[in-house]
Amino acid sequence: KVICGESIAKEGIILFPTKSLGLCGSLSLGLCRGITGGTYATTTEVYPDSPKATGEICNEAQVAAIVAALDFVLATQTEDIPRFYPIGTPGKPWSDSERNQWKESRKYHRSYKEEVLDKLDKLKSNDALEVVQYGALSHNPGRYPLFAVKSKQWKDDKPTLLVTGGVHGYETSGVQGALLFLETQAAKYTTQVNVLVAPCISPWAYEHIERWNADLKDPNRSFKKGNETEESAALMSYLDSLNVKEWACHLDLHETTDTDELEFMPAKHAEAGLAYSGEVIPDGFYLVGDSEDPQLDFLQAIIDGVEKVTHIAPEKVICGES
Repeated sequence: KVICGESIAKEGIILFPTKSLGLCGSLSLGLCRGITGGTYATTTEVYPDSPKATGEICNEAQVAAIVAALDFVLATQTEDIPRFYPIGTPGKPWSDSERNQWKESRKYHRSYKEEVLDKLDKLKSNDALEVVQYGALSHNPGRYPLFAVKSKQWKDDKPTLLVTGGVHGYETSGVQGALLFLETQAAKYTTQVNVLVAPCISPWAYEHIERWNADLKDPNRSFKKGNETEESAALMSYLDSLNVKEWACHLDLHETTDTDELEFMPAKHAEAGLAYSGEVIPDGFYLVGDSEDPQLDFLQAIIDGVEKVTHIAPEKVICGES
């Protein structure tokens, strides 16, 4: 009924005021078990000198303690996560079966050919621009060729502009805005700068109005060597082939939509086995700059231009950032 001078709470369990004692499992007692301040923490004790135990049994007992703790915590986390997405089990990462279920449930919504390729065909008669195919998606190359549009008067001594759209295929204005720029504005800049526009980097996702590509990967997390998707690899290879010494400017066109909160972020969290608590969608236009090289004058110039057309997001915090 008493262990180490402490009353037994349950068989094999005593309770110390560990938060005030400073044990490894306690912050205030200095206990090792307290260094993390974790939700669940305890100190194990075995008795290797017992006639009922051996060193091997004690080792196995420590392993059993770790495994039981992990099973409890994982089960608790799963129980605490309500179902927020129709595929998978809350708290458990998706298997290949669930990924296939997601892919099979996707629906075709709009035509890449009619809304993108046909517009690019019309640009082929533009005296200042040329349309270049830089790749195709291997799962359906005939349906999903990849195109860029560049200045015909391309010169190495000019500054070079890159505009990318449709990295997330569901973000319509990224694609259509890039095309509208090509149709209405690009030509007049080609004498001053090299203009390069890749208007629809992820065409499968454009047709299916999805953030992920057909392989359940986010192309906008893959522009890094060794982590490429087909979409990002094709574009990076094409950019490398141009041998541009220094890019003067790159605008990557995106949207934040209500479906981020209703579909895409829930799917992302469900696939990873994580809980999802919702998103705050900014109402208006905003820019994502680089905290290591803010270039605030450049960003402010864009804000000044855009606010003539639409409103700027008024929130003091956007996507969790000040």
